[in-house]
Amino acid sequence: MRTVAIVQARMNASRLPGKVLLDIAGQPMLVRVVERARRAALLDAAIVATTTDPSDDPVEELCQEREYPFYRGSMQDVLDRYYQAARQANAGVVVRLTADCPLIDPGVIDRVITAFYGGTAQQPDSLEDFPWDFAANRLPPPWKRTYPIGLDTEVCTIQALEQAWKEASQPHQREHVMPYLYEQGERFRMLVVDHDPDHGSLRWTVDTPEDLVLVRQVYAYFHGRDDFSWYEVLDLYEQHPEIGQINAGVQHKSVRDVDTRPVNEPEA
Repeated sequence: MRTVAIVQARMNASRLPGKVLLDIAGQPMLVRVVERARRAALLDAAIVATTTDPSDDPVEELCQEREYPFYRGSMQDVLDRYYQAARQANAGVVVRLTADCPLIDPGVIDRVITAFYGGTAQQPDSLEDFPWDFAANRLPPPWKRTYPIGLDTEVCTIQALEQAWKEASQPHQREHVMPYLYEQGERFRMLVVDHDPDHGSLRWTVDTPEDLVLVRQVYAYFHGRDDFSWYEVLDLYEQHPEIGQINAGVQHKSVRDVDTRPVNEPEA
């Protein structure tokens, strides 16, 4: 069974349009995300899942240029986009990442996958042997986030994803991919992977101009490298606490928030 990271990416972001291809120390943000994710030892592949909207043609062009596998699907039904991408990639285990997290850490990805496998780097022999249906290092309240926003990693079996794909009906469940699984906690075996000490108040994702300024400063500090760990970024925050003030006023969106802008999906 292949363990595949699927990175959702689209140009039509509501708060910072075109953000997935904005420059970060000489490389598009999507490249930073994919290259960092591909360093995770327990991933067999990483695929970009973008949309069929013409605005995302540049995303496809970048993937072709960099030889990244990609899938184009629905703009707003991201759950369907994930499921179809997973089928295309022949994934048995699906790892959800987003293209606005250029500080995503391969060590964190491996830690969540290891927990999902049952505390070992060895994948179970069959889907029936997995101890969990879904694992993540962050969930919405009432759970408490202990990893910085921007290191978000969610893992599930293809069986669980298919069940969500078939049954999820609420708009936020289709747009945010995984809510159906943890909102049906009595039906799915769910694991939350926490970190001690708690760093959940830190914001390392890119959704606003302030976020972009912060991430660019982090990469500038590391001279454009992208092989630094999240612990090195923590050290940077301790040395320069003013960095965290750059986006301290940004309000993080809720899992219940959905994009209500009209969109014309191509006919199947």
